[in-house]
Amino acid sequence: MIFTKYLRYIIVIALITVFAQSKSYAGGFPIRPGRLILSPSVSYFFASKQWDSTGVKKPFANDGKFTSISISLYAEYGISRRFSAVALVPYVINEFKQTGYDQKYSGLTDAETGIKYYLANINYIYYFSLQGTAITPMYRNPTNGGPLLGYGEEGAELKLSFAGSGNLFNRSYYFNVDNAVRQYFGDNGPIQYRYNATFGITLDRKFKEQISASFGGFYSVSNFKQFNDLNPTLTRDFRFNQVSISYGHAFSHELSLFLTGGQFITGRNTGDGTSASLAFVYRIGN
Repeated sequence: MIFTKYLRYIIVIALITVFAQSKSYAGGFPIRPGRLILSPSVSYFFASKQWDSTGVKKPFANDGKFTSISISLYAEYGISRRFSAVALVPYVINEFKQTGYDQKYSGLTDAETGIKYYLANINYIYYFSLQGTAITPMYRNPTNGGPLLGYGEEGAELKLSFAGSGNLFNRSYYFNVDNAVRQYFGDNGPIQYRYNATFGITLDRKFKEQISASFGGFYSVSNFKQFNDLNPTLTRDFRFNQVSISYGHAFSHELSLFLTGGQFITGRNTGDGTSASLAFVYRIGN
């Protein structure tokens, strides 16, 4: 089946769509004890081309197109001045179309729960944090070769973040840099490296409008590099880089809105995708 041939690319795109949402809007900055941050978001991802195993980009066969809608809820709660608890629950709706073929499937994917520890600060301007996260599949993959929602394996991630803020051209700015290592506990891993750097600046003196730019990437390594047509599984060996631009508006100190657009720029064994997302950030408590 033509769909089976390209299943590895499609599933990787779906996973990346979810991974792209798993970020904290507090970033590497600490949150106050007793404060709760809630961030519901929805994102849209589209791809009609893919990079093959050698990094060559070409269209999906038979006018193939992949779309994914991801709905997620992120939460972070300040336990103390040093510790906060984090959680992410995503739900995806995926669809792949080719000439004469259409398949749509949906469900919960991998839930993430963890603890963030603020290691140190420099003059309360620059902050270092370390986050440990457990990955738990919220689904059961079919055994008959049907659509998959993830690796179906538990995993763990360790992420180091560096964040800071200051003033530039009479405007406030901030930055956040993340570097994470994720390991799935199946026989073939994979082990994955994630990195992202964001720089944002306010547009007004009342701190209500802001724009930011991000560059990030994903590097997944596994001993399993082949694809078996008789038993399709997730691609475990792939990579990509992407850029994104975000606009933020603060309605109040408690409520903010973020609009983000992103584009993949390089890749291997994955789709060439364009994304857009809308996220609200609620700050409850102190």
